[in-house]
Order: sequence, then C-alpha cells, then structure tokens
Amino acid sequence: MKTALWLYLFLFVAFFDLHAQYPILTPFAISLGAAPSFIGLMMGMYSITHLPGNLIAGFGVDRYGSRLFIVFSLFAAGVILLFQAYVTNPWQLLLLRSISGFVLAFLSPACLALLARLTDDRAEQGKLMAGNGLVHTLASVVSPAAGAYLVAKIGFGTAFTVLGWILIVTALCALVFIKDIHRKLDEQQIPTDKQHILSKHKVKKEQENAIPLPWLIFLLPVAISCAQGILSFELPLLAKTTDAMMTTGLLFSVISIGALVTLSMFFLNRFPAFYRTLLGALSLALLYFSIAAAVPVPLAVMLFGVGMAKGIILPALSTLLIEMSGGARYGRTFSLLSIAFSVGAFLGPMLAGQLRDYISPYYIAFIALMIALTIMPLYKLRPISSPPNTHFKGV
Repeated sequence: MKTALWLYLFLFVAFFDLHAQYPILTPFAISLGAAPSFIGLMMGMYSITHLPGNLIAGFGVDRYGSRLFIVFSLFAAGVILLFQAYVTNPWQLLLLRSISGFVLAFLSPACLALLARLTDDRAEQGKLMAGNGLVHTLASVVSPAAGAYLVAKIGFGTAFTVLGWILIVTALCALVFIKDIHRKLDEQQIPTDKQHILSKHKVKKEQENAIPLPWLIFLLPVAISCAQGILSFELPLLAKTTDAMMTTGLLFSVISIGALVTLSMFFLNRFPAFYRTLLGALSLALLYFSIAAAVPVPLAVMLFGVGMAKGIILPALSTLLIEMSGGARYGRTFSLLSIAFSVGAFLGPMLAGQLRDYISPYYIAFIALMIALTIMPLYKLRPISSPPNTHFKGV
C-alpha cells in the first residue's frame, strides 16, 4: 500500500490547493467587474469543459495507466494559476477557468482508478474509497479559510501565484513517487504467465456476460453536484468585505468538518453501499429544503449537516459503482462518474445565476435531488445482491 500512501499525500496537497480557491474566486471576479450572472456562466464553463477531459481520461487511464494523467493534470493546473494571477478582465478569467476545467478533468478518474486497482478485495476497495474521501475532506477543512486569509494578507495575484507553484511542485513529486498498478481485472493489461490459463475464448465470453451499468444511475451524481454547485455559487456572494470573505471561507470549512465526522465512522462501510447512498442523498435533499425554507436553525448547523450527508454519499457512491462495474474498466466507470459530476456542476451555478431573482436556488437543489432519488430505486441492482466473488469476471 505504499502507492496508496503517496497518492493520499499528493491528493491532500492538490485538494488543499484547489479548495483554497473556492471562497476567493467569486470576490476576485467581482473585483474585475463581473456580474452574478457572469460568475454563474464562469463556474458553469469550468464544469462543462470537464466533459472532453473526462471522456479522454475514461479510455486513456484504462489503456495507459493513471500516473501520467495525474502528473499532467496537476502541472497544467498550476501553470494556469500562474497566468490567472495577471488577468485584468472577466473574459480572461473565463478563458483560463475553462482551460483549467479541462486539464483538471483527468485528476479524479485517474486517482480513483488507481486506488481501485490496488486490490481486488471488495472490502479493501471500499476502505480505499473512504480513505480518498477522508483525505479530500481533511484538505478541505482548513483550505477555504486558508485561501481567504491568504488573499487578505497578500492579495489575489500573489495568492494565485503561490497556489500555482504548489501544484507544479506536487506534480513533479508525483512523477517520481507514484507508480501505476496493473491488475488482471483490467481489460488492456498484458497477461502474465499465470493468466495464460484463461483462454481467449473464456475471457471473451465473460466480457459478454458482464452486467452493464444502468445509465440513469448517474442522475444521482448529476443532482448531487448540481446542489453543490448551487451552494458554491451562493455562499461566496455573502463576501462583500474582507471580513465577510473570511466568514465564507469558514462556512466552507464547516461543510468539510461535517463530512469528516461521517467519513470517520468506518462502521458505516458495513452497510450496503446502495442504501447508504439513498439515505445520504435523502438527508441532503431535506437539508437543502430547510435552507430554502429559512428554517430557524443557524446556517452553520445546516451546512454541517450538508457535510455529514456528503461524507456518507461520496464513498458509498464510488463503492456502488465498483460493485456494478463487474470488476473491470475502472477508468471508464469513474470517467462516467466524473462526467455526471461535471454536468451537474455546470447546471447548478447556471440555474442559480439566472433564476435566483425568481426562486431560491436551494429549492432547485432540493427538486433535483428528489427526482434522482425517485428514479434510483427503480433498478434492480444485481451486483449488490450477488456474492462478492461473482462480481469479478477476470477480464
């Protein structure tokens, strides 16, 4: 598991760097003269440019491994941040954020596929997915507040320069320390001597019998990321002063602390991933409804609950997709997941920016989650009820 430890370390640094930008991008765009509708467009374009990157990553990771995609994604994102420090108008920022969305699209599918390949044991894979969520959350606990504090002390331009160099150094370290893992479950792997006992005819037959992923299962990650995109759009609009920007950063950190609480409850991994996903998504929908309805509960408390729900959903959803994939094509499976997240992250800010004068964007998040929850149980998810050993087809 040495590769997993290195990967977690670099993921921590990368996620810290990226989440530090959340509370400062909107104030930065406003300082350049951008209107809220333009900010929604910018956030949406960042997400929609994920799509071609996700598609390339889906096939590229299965064919060439994860390492080069991780290095490229981190290095290119760092270079873009260096340029971002010198933008002078909103359209330049829109262009750079669009390019950044493309290059960062490779990171998540590559990392998740590499983690899934570290073992063929379902319980261990579930723990690795939970570990990924834990690292992600630990990095995001302090990074939003740190990003806001950094801007308050040294300004937007210098802050983006510092964050850019951190990503570049992380990419160079990843090039040295991260190694690709090739397992017999991957379609494109060259067979070893022990694997020659499986004939080509048998492999082909098993591939044909693999259970395909139901497409509508990806409506749930679309809805989850749509809700998250709305939240990421709405919270920074509270920041009209430096003090308010610090408060916004702390609110993002509260969400991450909530996620950290449930991610630390390792006993949750004993329950079926399908039911964990449903329960977490239902809780998330009700919390967004509560925020929209202005329930007399402090916003920080409800955001803490949002974080707890996300801490249940995200590792459960990754584990669910591993179970449904039949133990093969991890790159494509997580690429589809990333595409779903990208579509939702595009829709969320766009809808919030255009409709916030007519309806609370949090109602939109609630409706999207409830539609996905209504559709998801319609499927009979055979891989969940099958014995664990039958999921792996040996392809």
